[in-house]
Amino acid sequence: MEEFAGVPLDELRACPHCDALHRLPGHIRSRAKAVCGRCGSVLIAPRNGAFTRIIALAATALILMVAALFSPFLDLTAAGMHSNASILDAAMAFSQGIMLPLSLAVGAFIIVIPVLRLLLILYTLVPLVAGRPAAARAPIAFSLAEALKPWSMAEIFVIGVAVALVKVAGLATVTPGPAFWAFGALVFVTVLQDSFMDKEQIWAAIDAGRVR
Repeated sequence: MEEFAGVPLDELRACPHCDALHRLPGHIRSRAKAVCGRCGSVLIAPRNGAFTRIIALAATALILMVAALFSPFLDLTAAGMHSNASILDAAMAFSQGIMLPLSLAVGAFIIVIPVLRLLLILYTLVPLVAGRPAAARAPIAFSLAEALKPWSMAEIFVIGVAVALVKVAGLATVTPGPAFWAFGALVFVTVLQDSFMDKEQIWAAIDAGRVR
């Protein structure tokens, strides 16, 4: 640790995976990466205009979620019987009796938590992109958004539905509705949004109160 004595704290980064301490160069150009010398994990990967792209993608994801909630998700036809199912129907399919907690958990993981995470990201980044000081609770909001990331399981839901469709296809005619495609697009947009997100760049902007 003696080699880092006297180094300003804003130039030091600890690897989030192996805790190795590194001194970063004063400037890392856009699309370049600083990686851990011990385990190879990415320490920082700034991109010019990343915040604007993240905001646009987060807003798009929210619009897709609203569209998915209020449109038919699947259309099933079997033995002359016809039925439509929405995402809310899927979440509340086991809402009776002791299975109610399961339905609430499904609704939280595929709807509530993804929406909350998108709102927290917008709350954090919109003031910064607008050239205003960071919002009063921006550090808490962004920390919570990162903590919720593993619990945002919209993509797991889509994979589960795809597997179920394969199983049901031999028993009934299943037609994906608008909400199915909206939800699929939502997952793609969310993955793309996360690819632009560099936590170190966002924390630096929050600390400085402006976009870097």
